[in-house]
Amino acid sequence: MSGMTLPFSVLDLAPVLPVVVLSDPADAVPLARALVAGGLPAIEVTLRTPAALDVIRAIAAEVPDAVVGAGTVITPGQVAECVAAGARFLVSPGWTEGLLTAMSASGLPYLPGVSTASEVVALLERGVREMKFFPAEAAGGAAYLRSLAGPLPQARFCPTGGIGTGNAAEYLALPNVGCVGGSWMVPGDAVAARDWGTVEELARGAAGLRGANCR
Repeated sequence: MSGMTLPFSVLDLAPVLPVVVLSDPADAVPLARALVAGGLPAIEVTLRTPAALDVIRAIAAEVPDAVVGAGTVITPGQVAECVAAGARFLVSPGWTEGLLTAMSASGLPYLPGVSTASEVVALLERGVREMKFFPAEAAGGAAYLRSLAGPLPQARFCPTGGIGTGNAAEYLALPNVGCVGGSWMVPGDAVAARDWGTVEELARGAAGLRGANCR
């Protein structure tokens, strides 16, 4: 797992990784275009709806400036489906040996989920240094990640879960946080109304956030 050179780091694409849940594939392209126009090119489409793979396919095919990935990946079979759909990165809420092997073999950047120091150490032992911290707020929040930075400086994180406009900057100020994941720039009412102007505006605000690891 440790010898593969990945094409890019998900943590370095933008300060915020939008977490998108869509039920209608027809919304995929206009939503992605709004996020990209607002300065958020990386988009995590979660596998929480039957439409998710079609959403990934549409964005991959029609929004070339977007870097679309798949979230809530929990089985090796889903890894294969996401790769076939055109996903360019993978995110999981946790990991097993089988899932980690499949994600590594995909050749795509991936963020396995962790919530404890032992899980972080286990991934570092396997050569994985970039991870999702989930559920961020419930698992100890920014204070917990800050406490990991001293003994485990090799690990970098995308915290997700309970993060919004009120606390994103606190996470991004940490030296071991590359970006944060959240859905506040894709509010359900705006998506339902197909108000892509609001999505773009919220994305622009999120893209303006800067953290300790900003490039």
